[in-house]
Amino acid sequence: MTQTITGGRLLVDCLLAQSCDRVFTVPGESFLAVLDALHDSPAIDTVVCRQEGGAAFMACADGAMTGRPGVCFVTRGPGATNASIGVHAAMQDSQPMILFIGDVDRGMRDREGFQEVDFATMFAPLSKWAARIDDAARIPEYVARAWSVAMAGRPGPVVLALPEDMLCDRVSGVEPRAAVVRPAQPACPDAMTALMALLGDAAAPVAIVGGAGWHRKARDHFTVFAERIGLPVASAFRRQDAVPNSSPVWAGNLGYGPNPRLVERIRNADLILAVGARLGEATTDGYALITPDHPGQLLIHVHPDPAELGRVYRPDLAICADMAEFAETAALWDDGIVPFDAGAQAHEEWEAWSTPPAGRRFALDMAGCLATFRETMPADTIVCNGAGNFSGWWHRYWPYEGFPSQLAPTNGSMGYGLPAAVAAARRFPDRSVVALAGDGDFLMNGQELATAAALGADLLVILVDNSGYGTIRMHQEREYPGRVSGTSLFNPDFAALARAFGAWAERVEDNDRFDRALAEARGRSGLRLLHLVIDMEQLSAGGATVSGLRARI
Repeated sequence: MTQTITGGRLLVDCLLAQSCDRVFTVPGESFLAVLDALHDSPAIDTVVCRQEGGAAFMACADGAMTGRPGVCFVTRGPGATNASIGVHAAMQDSQPMILFIGDVDRGMRDREGFQEVDFATMFAPLSKWAARIDDAARIPEYVARAWSVAMAGRPGPVVLALPEDMLCDRVSGVEPRAAVVRPAQPACPDAMTALMALLGDAAAPVAIVGGAGWHRKARDHFTVFAERIGLPVASAFRRQDAVPNSSPVWAGNLGYGPNPRLVERIRNADLILAVGARLGEATTDGYALITPDHPGQLLIHVHPDPAELGRVYRPDLAICADMAEFAETAALWDDGIVPFDAGAQAHEEWEAWSTPPAGRRFALDMAGCLATFRETMPADTIVCNGAGNFSGWWHRYWPYEGFPSQLAPTNGSMGYGLPAAVAAARRFPDRSVVALAGDGDFLMNGQELATAAALGADLLVILVDNSGYGTIRMHQEREYPGRVSGTSLFNPDFAALARAFGAWAERVEDNDRFDRALAEARGRSGLRLLHLVIDMEQLSAGGATVSGLRARI
């Protein structure tokens, strides 16, 4: 007799068939059949989180690290709306993710049942695909399609609603589908010939890299190509690990507060080679750094999704290709291009810009902290941050060397850093992981310290406390000087709070104490937190200078 299984069991079997090894969840009664099946599936690590926003951020970060969908399960209504922030982050970050939502019974639909929401409609503008599975026998079809959509072209999030009664239906003779493989389209040889000819004719080219489908193979091959011809390489916003920052052609990062010399180089470039980057608002400083009518500037745009080519900028040469396939072809191409001196010059400019200045301007000077951080932390440290001016010091002064080594939301989500660090510590337990947070940023998902403690995660939290929503305060003081309103914060003793979760923690108010505390933290394992108390005045100093900033960063 053919064995019958529940829809929940079939769904978990489909996850296993897709090589899913981890799910992040806040449990809900609407998908108990899935939780029951996970009980018998030790190959899937079930990470229980404390709030759905944190769980969704963890899944988003996990997808960024693996290149395969990070998976999150939440319940309907409040659970799904809480998790929507992670879906938005995954979409703007171009990272593969799948959010499964336990839904109301099929017979209760359209009556505004308990926590009922039309999830396909709600998530349609936030995701690549949003749907509901009404027939348990079709679970393999939907799951395989979800994996394919999440990874293909421009990666991104998929949302599937799971009616509670459907998960309890029993089916027989239905098998999971084979694991989905991301399609890898090679670059057109004629297009590559044209690209090399344009590069050969250029006098001042610049590459902007990182984004959709970028991974270690793309990184390694593109670095070889760029170094061979001396091509300056800048990264798109928060893609600073796209090439090793020690590369002799690394030019620095674009986004909020970039090196003015790099901005000048981009403006004066006669050819821009954008690979993987969407050339979004942050990377282009509000679409002003690169302009469609720039005289004498050619744009070559390489992206894995044809829908992105010409969407905002009309390129002179568009190449639709998988990032690794393109980069490998470029690395192996017998291009005959006379090497440029510009790569080495751009790298020297970046080194001057990214070296923390000597001396102290404040009792706890953040540039000085970064000098110590550079001397103390391993080169392949994974740095995870949310949104706020506090991140500017790391963006400017920390050299991102390993891959992956930067987990940071391009959509400016506050509260991302700690959940991302939990996911990173789980995915790479042998690497140093640091969560960076501001005081306002931290308390949006600080409850995930409980998740980190429960997992025995080995990670360090650096919390920068200026008792305010610093980025907004900076705008406010510029636009409405002397009229502070709504941007001051009353904070707890963060070190004491961390200790309550079982962490080792220290309060830091000067650089000497920071140096000692960081050394002590490095000598310990497990969950650690440094509470850095700084003056609001540092918002407009050093690495936190963020001209052009429009919102949370």
